[in-house]
Amino acid sequence: MKKFSQIISAVFSPIVVPTYAVVIALWCSRLMFLPLNVRWHVVLLVFCITAIVPLVAILCLKKLGVVTDPGLNNRSERTIPYIITGLAYAACAVYLWRANAPGWLWLFMVGATVATLVSGVVNRWWKISAHMAAMGGLVAIMFRILGIGMAAPGVPFLLLTSLVVIAAGAVGTARVFLNRHTLLQVIAGAANGFICVYLLSAF
Repeated sequence: MKKFSQIISAVFSPIVVPTYAVVIALWCSRLMFLPLNVRWHVVLLVFCITAIVPLVAILCLKKLGVVTDPGLNNRSERTIPYIITGLAYAACAVYLWRANAPGWLWLFMVGATVATLVSGVVNRWWKISAHMAAMGGLVAIMFRILGIGMAAPGVPFLLLTSLVVIAAGAVGTARVFLNRHTLLQVIAGAANGFICVYLLSAF
């Protein structure tokens, strides 16, 4: 069970969840009708900005001795990575906006940015779950796509949304099982991500 929980935590790391969201948006919403090369170009750039940049930064911080664990399990070491990740998410939001992405998509990244900043502030006193903030945001964008009728025809989007919700539950369970967070920290993280993304993607 421990190994499974570690795998779940790695697969749904906060730095890769935004890429999953964009993949779903580009292949399972009405944006799937965009040219394939355009969609792959967007996904690659989003992955580089929101995953590679924070990962390289965290590894550099470890080499400099600022953080001791790339998994950032020490609450006191999370502040700088939160700031870097928040800036990366904000840069991604600007990129999507300038690329003429629909409002709900680039505002998803704005919501993710705000959720990351909220997590960073709360983290000064309490170890809120970043994993669940990411998963809460992913669930929120699924609900938003359903709510505005942007699900692609022929795609079982309701089933896909259900699977994402189940995945979020699995991630939360894994974080508690690994003693990375309490149940309340997991719930608070999920609420933070969901509320920020769902509300901001409505504008």
